[in-house]
Amino acid sequence: MRERFPNLPERIAGLAELAYNLWWSWHPAARMLFKLLDRIAWKESRHNPVRMLRDLPAEVLHAASQNPDYLHHYDTVMIRYREDIETRVCWFAANVGEPSCRPVAYFSAEYGLHHSLPFYAGGLGFLAGDYIKECSDLGVPMVAVGFAYPGGYLRQKIRVDGWQDDIHEILDRDAAPIERVLDESRKQIIVRVPFMDPPIYTAVWKVSVGKIPLYLMDTDIEQNEPWNRGISARLYLGDLEQRLRQEMVLGIGGLAMLKTLGIRHSVIHLNEGHSAFAILERIRERMEAGLSYDSAVEQVRATTIFTTHTPVPAGHDVFPFDLMDKYFRHCYSELGLSRSQFLEMGMNSGESRPGFNMTTLSLKLSSYLNGVSRKHGEVTRRMWRHLWSGKKEEEIPIISITNGIHLPTWVEPKIELLCNKYLGPQWLEDQDNPDIWELIDNIPDHELWKVHYWLKIKLLNFIREQARKRWIDNMVNPVNVISNGVLLDPTTLTIGFARRFTAYKRPDLIFRNPDRLKKILNNRWRPVQIIFAGKAHPADDEGKRILQRIFTLSHDPEMGGRIAFIENYDEQLAQYMVHGVDLWLNNPLAPMEACGTSGMKAALNGVPQLSILDGWWIEGFNGDNGWAFASDGDEGDAEAIYHILETEVVPRFYRLNEAGVPAEWVRIMKQAMKRTGARFSARRMVKEYAVTFYQNAMKSA
Repeated sequence: MRERFPNLPERIAGLAELAYNLWWSWHPAARMLFKLLDRIAWKESRHNPVRMLRDLPAEVLHAASQNPDYLHHYDTVMIRYREDIETRVCWFAANVGEPSCRPVAYFSAEYGLHHSLPFYAGGLGFLAGDYIKECSDLGVPMVAVGFAYPGGYLRQKIRVDGWQDDIHEILDRDAAPIERVLDESRKQIIVRVPFMDPPIYTAVWKVSVGKIPLYLMDTDIEQNEPWNRGISARLYLGDLEQRLRQEMVLGIGGLAMLKTLGIRHSVIHLNEGHSAFAILERIRERMEAGLSYDSAVEQVRATTIFTTHTPVPAGHDVFPFDLMDKYFRHCYSELGLSRSQFLEMGMNSGESRPGFNMTTLSLKLSSYLNGVSRKHGEVTRRMWRHLWSGKKEEEIPIISITNGIHLPTWVEPKIELLCNKYLGPQWLEDQDNPDIWELIDNIPDHELWKVHYWLKIKLLNFIREQARKRWIDNMVNPVNVISNGVLLDPTTLTIGFARRFTAYKRPDLIFRNPDRLKKILNNRWRPVQIIFAGKAHPADDEGKRILQRIFTLSHDPEMGGRIAFIENYDEQLAQYMVHGVDLWLNNPLAPMEACGTSGMKAALNGVPQLSILDGWWIEGFNGDNGWAFASDGDEGDAEAIYHILETEVVPRFYRLNEAGVPAEWVRIMKQAMKRTGARFSARRMVKEYAVTFYQNAMKSA
């Protein structure tokens, strides 16, 4: 890898390998290794070490290679990196199975790993990213499969009238932590996707996520016809036929890619139904090897895990039968099935839209099924109960494994230092032990409040810097600059609302009674301000209209400069927000929040949540760690938010003790951290999957 950075001296050549392994993204000492080279260059690269090393002058790198202090830090980090990547002593080996066993093949349409790799649209992608990071930490044998979307998701640009423009930019993958996978002749490996005619080919890329290799496919190569080159152009294509082809490449092409790479997996884990065609391909492969259809189905079902995240029927992919005939007609006879038998695998009798349902296929042909919170498990069993006729709802074999967050990724380094001091230096190793988190009470109130206030200033400085850059680079309208948060005040109670802008998440619910909200925002002695961020799906005009309304209100003088909308929400802005706001607001329509992990990330860093009782908050709320309200329609829910703000949140935030610390508020901050740390960590989540699913599925394999 060093040849990619010709200016890199031999003494610090390990920086090249480290830059291409996202291990650095969840280890502050590794990030500091790059930051110490040149703080301005680190900032300008947007914390992307590949771009930074490519652009740094030779003299800067040479100076670092001669600096004893830098070399001491470098050697310490590289020793830790080698130990983590190469060690065979891990939780999985000690508790589940041999680390040398065939890996789990994890399929996901998106991965939220770092903003330098924009292969994510929202929560599903961040969950997948956190999941494979934790699998690396625990030594779970795994290989991950997805797409290297050259166009990413979308970059959001807000016009002066508040309408979202969807800007698609091609990712410069030579300046990102992603590598081409090469064959023996040093050419990029190209894989032909089985059964698609005319032929479709995909190039293979790799992202190293600690110990976990993530292999990504890209159809935008010269071997493909123009229509086929666009299959992997970006996430969630709007054209239904192209979407079907994308999911064929993900599932069927993903298996072909693993075979080409010589990777023999033991079980597959489907993160949503987008990759469900992998199930059919595994059945066909076993029949080709001599098994009967029934035996092949039995073996594939026993080694397949399916996680669904979608609590509403409209969110599941359904393809018309004529499209299925066009692309799968040849498969009917290969599987020994009639057309009706084949299509029956994806037919959902409880659905208003006739067609081939990818979730139905996954549920019918997987032995291990789960929703992503207790409530979502209940909703999912109710939604799909007709697939298990004769069984009571509680007997339906869909369990719940509540999502969690990867603590090393989402805990802010200054919060981590506080925990190191008062929870002990090994607290991250024991993060899923609830007893460890009781030690949060040992942190002096003034120390926690001082760190939080510093993080709040850091957030507002970041917002202002982004607004300044947009002003300089794009000469945006001054209205946009005002709306982008330059008027925000660090001493004011700050509410954060950041997620995908769509109707069921009700981003504008708090504006239901504008006059009452203005009184809350503009209280002379106890003001409140709100930071909004999020993107609407390109095809979601209703979501764009909601966004436009909030943007318009953000520059309404009657709102007192207390509303901000921050453009182009991504992983970097998410980090600043969950670390720096005072209160996290979440008010979707119940029960449409499958889980929701943004509130977990905020609570981990001492930011309490005000949320409707849905998703993870039903399990997370204990009466002392934030605020909750039950669903009562838009009017009732808005009234609940106003009442809680006026009578609970605002008074506690502004009630200071003699040391100038809001002691009651800090107590709630500590409760939020204590309640979240162990129960909602990715460590707890991955262990549940490994013990409940992987262990048994591997025995079947």
